[in-house]
Amino acid sequence: MIEIVDAGRCTGCNICVRACPTNVFDTVPDRPPRIARLSDCQTCFMCELYCPEDALFVAPQVEATSAGGGGKPVFGQYRWAIGWGREKRSTANEDASYELLVRAH
Repeated sequence: MIEIVDAGRCTGCNICVRACPTNVFDTVPDRPPRIARLSDCQTCFMCELYCPEDALFVAPQVEATSAGGGGKPVFGQYRWAIGWGREKRSTANEDASYELLVRAH
């Protein structure tokens, strides 16, 4: 479930608002988006995935995941894990299905 929109990291681009398939967020002029309909969150991670500033934290468990047990959420963890994080390189061309598609053409 979406847990945090970090006002210190958020630039107000509202990409998360547009990426959310269940309309969880409301835009707020000159401020970060507001989590308006928390119960509608499906924990799909789309908002966290598309946030270019890693300003969102979605918790897949009931209790928020923390960095090293220090109590702070790990922002950008999901983006990094799937290869969208900062300083990550794409590995899609190493996928076996990609190789099959290339050979078929």
